[in-house]
Amino acid sequence: MFESRQFHKVKNQRNPHGAEMQAKPLLEIKGLKTWYPVKKGVFARTVGHIRAVDGVDLELFQGETVGIVGESGCGKTTLARSILRLERPCEGTITLNGRNIFALRGKALQDYRRTVQVVFQDPQASLNPRHTVLDLITEALLVHKLVARENRREVAARLLEEVGLAGDFLDRYPHAFSGGQRQRICIARALALKPQILICDEAVSALDLSVRAQVLNLLEELKERHGMSYLFITHDIGVVQHLADRIAVMNAGKIVEYGDAEQVLNRPQHGYTQKLLAAVPRVRNRKGA
Repeated sequence: MFESRQFHKVKNQRNPHGAEMQAKPLLEIKGLKTWYPVKKGVFARTVGHIRAVDGVDLELFQGETVGIVGESGCGKTTLARSILRLERPCEGTITLNGRNIFALRGKALQDYRRTVQVVFQDPQASLNPRHTVLDLITEALLVHKLVARENRREVAARLLEEVGLAGDFLDRYPHAFSGGQRQRICIARALALKPQILICDEAVSALDLSVRAQVLNLLEELKERHGMSYLFITHDIGVVQHLADRIAVMNAGKIVEYGDAEQVLNRPQHGYTQKLLAAVPRVRNRKGA
């Protein structure tokens, strides 16, 4: 059997205003559609659309982890890119603390960029090979004017130590690190801006199994320490049992099942969810049962 924490109970224990937080989601997605036109002919006429995200509703509360699970091509990454404002949806809304993110401009948009950070699948591709670890971690801090240049080494060393790396790695380049260490650097870079929401887009799928478990444990510790909320995107439903409070299962651009992690993992209602679970031969819970 899968094991999942009870989100509402845990959150109420951490936050005396838990009931209020539950009533008002941190991030809310309603009727989101992100379609791509299919063009053909000499005049590139639109003959159809690829419905990458097709009417998605989703909520993320403060301190919660929502796992978004589905096979490659189901729309998970397009959903993440829409939340990050890297894609413009053709319909629907995304609100953060009640504010439409697509109406944000100037400083409000800059603040949103700080609030929502992302860790991508491939840490090697995510890190500029010509920059030192010091530059990689503190670049955004300097852009947002959150740290003085003369103090950035101290801040970067503290962030490295927080993700389990030595502070004296700052003058090294990405090629000097293993895949797991590079992903930790990516996490440290995301943490630098003190985000409220961290989107993990297949953040552990490129790692070896033992390293994957270590990074998942690190993410869980960081969430507890900083009170962040996670959107954890993965094709492997077995991975989300370690972090997710609720799970959304995506197929062909739609969410076909959405609910408490324990219910989705142990009593799936949709045939597609059952298929994903059947593909996991055996998944042990965190107590080894």
